[in-house]
Amino acid sequence: MTERGSPSERLYASLRAAILHGEFAPEQALKPQELANAGEVSLAVAREALLRLVGEGLATRLANRGFAVPAVDAGRPRQIAEARAVTEPEMLRLSIERGGVDWEVRVRAAHHHLARTPSREPDGTYASDAWSEAHRRFHRALLEGCGNRVLLDGFDRLWAASELARRWSGAGVPERDVVQEHGALEEAALSRDTERAIGLLARHVRHTAPGTSGAPRGT
Repeated sequence: MTERGSPSERLYASLRAAILHGEFAPEQALKPQELANAGEVSLAVAREALLRLVGEGLATRLANRGFAVPAVDAGRPRQIAEARAVTEPEMLRLSIERGGVDWEVRVRAAHHHLARTPSREPDGTYASDAWSEAHRRFHRALLEGCGNRVLLDGFDRLWAASELARRWSGAGVPERDVVQEHGALEEAALSRDTERAIGLLARHVRHTAPGTSGAPRGT
């Protein structure tokens, strides 16, 4: 864990990375006291970190049994993609209507960073952590202009669930031309071509649903 941030923030970040990298198996118990001991924090701090993960969909809270890693569900990736394809295009519509120059700058900067971030790990198979984070920031930047915190919180949760499903499926960077797709999205959004932008985003999101093989594989 890093030295920056509160104990709860550090434990949360460490657990989040461990879950996304497959260091815990699906449905494996996340025992607050064990995690507190390992992280050298209080039980209250461990519970706070776990509750944040529950809020993101990266952990589940079990009745009278504590916490666990989510179960594998073969149909969930497509359900997540469907939910994103319904909500995110309308968020983008609002962003294009409401976003000002500051929003345009954030979108352009996020796309510039994404386009220049190596997409794969050295073995050439999996999406790199840096690319995955740059990818998230670009998509969120596109939607932040909507100005609706409730919708943005929903995006954060769905994105985390989508990322977990992708990594568990063993999927890497898509074989299709995502560089072109992201460039087209940026261009359409910043030129305020609303219908083209939301159509591109809906197709882009629907194409990202991975199959689920059942076992987590780290990136």
